[in-house]
Amino acid sequence: GFIFGLSGRYGTFPAQMKSFMDSTGQLWQSGALTGKAAGTFTSVGTQGGGMETVNVSCMNFFAHMGMVFVPLGYVDPAVFNMDEVHGASAWGSGTFAGPTGERQPSELEIGVAETHGKHFATIAAKLVA
Repeated sequence: GFIFGLSGRYGTFPAQMKSFMDSTGQLWQSGALTGKAAGTFTSVGTQGGGMETVNVSCMNFFAHMGMVFVPLGYVDPAVFNMDEVHGASAWGSGTFAGPTGERQPSELEIGVAETHGKHFATIAAKLVA
């Protein structure tokens, strides 16, 4: 499976990622990614910066490739933490980089990302079996 790390720009992923996706025509034509797990984690500048829409923007690509989207869901109760500002939603783990990119992921965000990765790996392994 593949879990894509995406930065957010104006509510969607950057053009470089679109260019990468557009270059996968041979994989699509051969069905090479059919049945493979796909997931996303994101980094955006601020709250309201499009974290969830960045994830949703990938769904067309995953569907056309026949990939199986594996979201974070709410498998980690830390996603509900209201004691600090943090990224993550049902769509995937994430972080807020700050308006100038100065903010580093918090311990909470790192923990959620680790949970996300483990959850993704568990589901991807079941798809292979």
